[in-house]
Amino acid sequence: MTSIGGAEMVDWNLAVATATRFVRPGPDVSRDEARAVVAELRRHARASEEHVRGFTRMIPEGHEPLDTPVLVVDRAGWVRANVAGFRELLKPLLDKMQERRPGGPGGAVLGAVGGKVTGVELGMLLSFLASRVLGQYETFAPPTRELPAGEKGGGRLLLVAPNIVHVERELDVDPHDFRLWVCLHEETHRTQFTGVPWLRDHLEGEIQSFLGETDVDPMTVLERFREAAQSLSGARPEGEEDESGRSIVELVQTPAQREILSRLTAVMSLLEGHADYVMDGVGPDVVPSVAEIREKFQQRRARGASRLDQALRKLLGLDAKLRQYRDGERFVRSVVEEVGMDGFNRVWTSPNTLPTKAEIAKPADWVARVHRKAES
Repeated sequence: MTSIGGAEMVDWNLAVATATRFVRPGPDVSRDEARAVVAELRRHARASEEHVRGFTRMIPEGHEPLDTPVLVVDRAGWVRANVAGFRELLKPLLDKMQERRPGGPGGAVLGAVGGKVTGVELGMLLSFLASRVLGQYETFAPPTRELPAGEKGGGRLLLVAPNIVHVERELDVDPHDFRLWVCLHEETHRTQFTGVPWLRDHLEGEIQSFLGETDVDPMTVLERFREAAQSLSGARPEGEEDESGRSIVELVQTPAQREILSRLTAVMSLLEGHADYVMDGVGPDVVPSVAEIREKFQQRRARGASRLDQALRKLLGLDAKLRQYRDGERFVRSVVEEVGMDGFNRVWTSPNTLPTKAEIAKPADWVARVHRKAES
C-alpha cells in the first residue's frame, strides 16, 4: 500500500465499491442466454487465434508463445481487473505524491480524507467506463484468485459480455457475427504482445518513465478527478466547459513527459490501428455481415453521445484514443499496400523500428526510414 500512518493516497477498495455501486445495469438477459453468450465468446476467442495468426503472420509456424488466459467478465469484473492494474502502474506516481504531502498530523488527515475522496472519484470514472469497454488485453495485469494472468508477467484478455450484448442490440446486427468480430480485434492485441517478446517491457519502461517525471501537486490531481465526478453526478452544468480544456493526462505533463507521451501515442495508434485493420481483413472470410457491422459501428463512433459524454471523453483523453484508431488503421493500411504484410511486420523488429508520431501521419516516411535503410 502507498500509505503513511495508515492513510493511502487512493482507497482502492472504495474505488471498487463505488464503481460497482454506480455502474449501469447490463442488458436484460435470461440466465440461459447469459451462459450461451459466455460460451460463444470463449469459442470465438479460441477460433480467433488461428484467424489472426494466419492473417498477420506475426508468429512463426511451429512457435508457440506464452499462453495468456481469456476471461469473460461482467462490468464489475472489468472494474476489479482495472483497479488492480492501476494500482500496479500508478505506484511510482503515488509514491511521489506521497512524498509531497505535508508531514505531521495534518498530512495524515489530508491523506485519509484525500484517499477516500480519490477512491470515490476514481470509482465514479470507472463506473462510466465499465459500461463502454467491449474487450481489453491487460498487458500489466497482476494475477489474483478471481482474475488469473499469464506466466512470467503475461497479461490476460478480458471480454465484457454485457457490453458486447448491449452494442450488438443497439446496432441491430447479427449477434454471432458481432461477437466474433470483437474477438478478432482483441485477439490481435493478445497476438501483438505474445508474439513480440520485447513489446511489454518497452511499454512498461515508457509508462514508468512518464510517471516518474510527473511533478504535480496532489490537490491539483484531486481537483481534476473531482471535476470529472461532478460531471457524472450532474453537479457541473452539462454545458459548462472546463477553462483549461486539458485532459487529466495533459495536466501532468513536463517537457520530458511530452516526448514520452508522443512515443506512447505513436505505439498505441499502431496497436489499435493494427487491430482494426486485422479484424476487417479477416472479417470477410469468417464474418458474413462484416461490412454492415463496420458501417454501423463507425457511425456509432462518429455520432458519439451526449454533451456530457463528450465532455468526459475530453477530460479522460478518450477523444485521443478514437483518433488513434483512425490514424493507426490508415498507417497500417498504407504500409501494407506499399510493402506487403511481411514488409509491414518489420515494425515489430525492435523499439527502433516502431513508427514515430509524425510517421503515423506520414506512412511513407516510415517506409523510407526502415526499408530503404535496411536495403542500403
